[in-house]
Amino acid sequence: MTRIFRILFCSALLCVCAGMQAAKPGTFTVGEGTFLLDGKPFIVKAAEVHYPRIPRPYWDHRIKMCKALGMNTVCIYIFWNIHEQQEGQFDFSGNNDVAEFCRLAQKNGMYVIVRPGPYVCAEWEMGGLPWWLLKKKDIKLRERDPYFMERVKIFEQKVGEQLSGLTIQKGGPIIMVQVENEYGSYGEDKPYVSEIRDCLRGIYGSELALFQCDWASNFEKNGLDDLTWTMNFGTGANIDQQFKRLGELRPNAPKMCSEFWSGWFDKWGARHETRPAKAMVEGMDEMLSKGISFSLYMTHGGTSFGHWAGANSPGFAPDVTSYDYDAPINEYGHTTPKYFELREMMQKYSDKKLPAVPKAPMPIITVPKFELKTFSDLWFAIGKEEKGTLKTFEEMDMGWGMILYTTTLPEIPVQSVLTAEIHDFGQVFINGDYIGKIDRVKNEKSITLPPVKKGQKLNILVEGMGRINFGRAIKDYKGIIGDVTLTADVDNNEVTWKPQLWWHLAIDDSYETAVKTIKMVENSNMNRPTEKSKSGYYRGYFNLSKVGDTFLNFETWGKGQVWVNGHAMGRIWSIGPQQTLYVPGCWLKKGKNEIIVLDVVGPKQPVVWGQAEPELNKLQLEKSNKHNNIGDKPDLNSDTPAASGAFSGGNGWQTVKFAAPAKGRYLAIECRSTQKAGDRVAIAEIYLQGQDGKRLSRESWTTKYATSEEENGNHMGDKVFDLQESTYWRTEKGSAAPHLLYIDLGSVQTVTALEYLPRAEQGAPESVKDYRIYIK
Repeated sequence: MTRIFRILFCSALLCVCAGMQAAKPGTFTVGEGTFLLDGKPFIVKAAEVHYPRIPRPYWDHRIKMCKALGMNTVCIYIFWNIHEQQEGQFDFSGNNDVAEFCRLAQKNGMYVIVRPGPYVCAEWEMGGLPWWLLKKKDIKLRERDPYFMERVKIFEQKVGEQLSGLTIQKGGPIIMVQVENEYGSYGEDKPYVSEIRDCLRGIYGSELALFQCDWASNFEKNGLDDLTWTMNFGTGANIDQQFKRLGELRPNAPKMCSEFWSGWFDKWGARHETRPAKAMVEGMDEMLSKGISFSLYMTHGGTSFGHWAGANSPGFAPDVTSYDYDAPINEYGHTTPKYFELREMMQKYSDKKLPAVPKAPMPIITVPKFELKTFSDLWFAIGKEEKGTLKTFEEMDMGWGMILYTTTLPEIPVQSVLTAEIHDFGQVFINGDYIGKIDRVKNEKSITLPPVKKGQKLNILVEGMGRINFGRAIKDYKGIIGDVTLTADVDNNEVTWKPQLWWHLAIDDSYETAVKTIKMVENSNMNRPTEKSKSGYYRGYFNLSKVGDTFLNFETWGKGQVWVNGHAMGRIWSIGPQQTLYVPGCWLKKGKNEIIVLDVVGPKQPVVWGQAEPELNKLQLEKSNKHNNIGDKPDLNSDTPAASGAFSGGNGWQTVKFAAPAKGRYLAIECRSTQKAGDRVAIAEIYLQGQDGKRLSRESWTTKYATSEEENGNHMGDKVFDLQESTYWRTEKGSAAPHLLYIDLGSVQTVTALEYLPRAEQGAPESVKDYRIYIK
């Protein structure tokens, strides 16, 4: 060893040792009415951010933005499915390097709360669970299913290899780890939750604080005696009410709102969601004044790039690409009015002046309109092919993308009705001619076909969107689920055909497939769309003299996905409300930049431009979202109510028992008056009880009719059965009582009681007083 090498080696060793000494072990424990950091009272002021929703070059900036708000902690989910996209193949590199994100937090003087699931919800594909679990058809998710638990423990161990050395006891920033996630909204299974707890304890050690979160209405179902209990609720909630039961059960325990919702997520085909800054700031101020810890969900939402946006349930309501969430730090990392109102309040609870707000790492730029001139028909992208009975994506070993299902038709001399359970967006063709679509979002399951001759080809192109991320419906298979039937009236006889032999032609949604497909036709004379086929891949280029963040506009396009310089930017859909995609400047370059659009229905114009602001609230719908078709209004004049009376005022659930069981398919709630004269009507949630006294499933519920719905803010009828206690149906200002909400239960049910929840805010504003309940 040369002398100079020895000097360099020793210097490096001294630096490593100095760094190790600087990271002193600490403690984070539960004390009397407070958390204790190194033995001293500590209020957690956490900012929820998700590292996969932020480009890695921007991580440091977003953490600094949170610190400048007055936060002392960042709270993160671990998305299992982005780290293990194929069974047994783990990736913690690049944008998945969660350990580096935690180290950056510590470098900025922030602690970390880790929420490793295995289920996380988060409006993320399948709630973070990997799609390949569904290849085992009898699997029971989020239960003590042997295969599920085996894979969970392997995943948690792999995460532990990244993070267990970063706990506070080892000198790292991690102060708490969460066990599962809002399990009370899924079921009641303490043995399962206990097994997840034991798994995490074995990985992170007995000294690290473990906690579980749930809603005030259900946390007792699965609350474990040796875990810290935290509550989740949103802007405007009655905070004392939210912690009332916890205070009765554990009067000396610290209080924490582990998800204080700053806004809400957006779904395709509905208005952009917002929540008032005043109510958010006042709620956080109240919690801090009472020594209550919190995590602000979201402080910065970011973007569900690629195919990672999930879908809500009941029904099927896929989420948009943007996860702006109306958060204080917007989707692209800039301040909002909410940010400054919150920062001003947070300063009151800091003994030091808050850090300066950091400058954005990139400027905002615009891009002149340009055309995507190269086109490749979708059919050139077909990869894997299989012949046989109908298979789902999962049975074809596919997570995302499309399958073209093809079969040969018999002769049907008259119109027939095709019926199929299609997940999620199906386009129907006969001999290549487009017939129409079946859209799961609209609960469509059938389409009328023209007369056909024997030997003609039936093609059904099915695009899978995000898997459901909330409730029991997370077991969400893609493709054609079950049989396809064709029914026709032939010579006054109903005849049904069930094709059994199908070709399955798979198209994945990778950038590699997009490039390969375009190259097949780029230099041929087949590179322009025809009147018959406009669905496919479009490629174009734009030049930049300087790089910066921008918002590419796709409002002239149909439906599909976008890649820029090989980065999967996310989904687009002309129905809105999102019409632009956020493109981070760190993924652009000076000079020539490539864009590829996969449009499964075809654009009106294949043009794109980059604008200086996002467009997150522009709907382009075929018809209104409102359920106000007068033909759907029920006639209740001759009906006898199953129950009538008056609800009491105030927060919390109330139950109306029927005098006798009522049988029917439809629920009608007539709200005849409100607790406060002149109020509009609002209802947060409704459940029906069956003959056994248990809640009936709401998976098949749809809103049939409402006399009034406030579309601004998305206070539509479906909010009363969306599994979310913080959202609500609300009538429009100036609408007169009585107000009617009419719900299709999906099938005939026997009902013995109705459960009603008013709004969660203090005083339960706009609550129903006099009511009549009908089962029709």
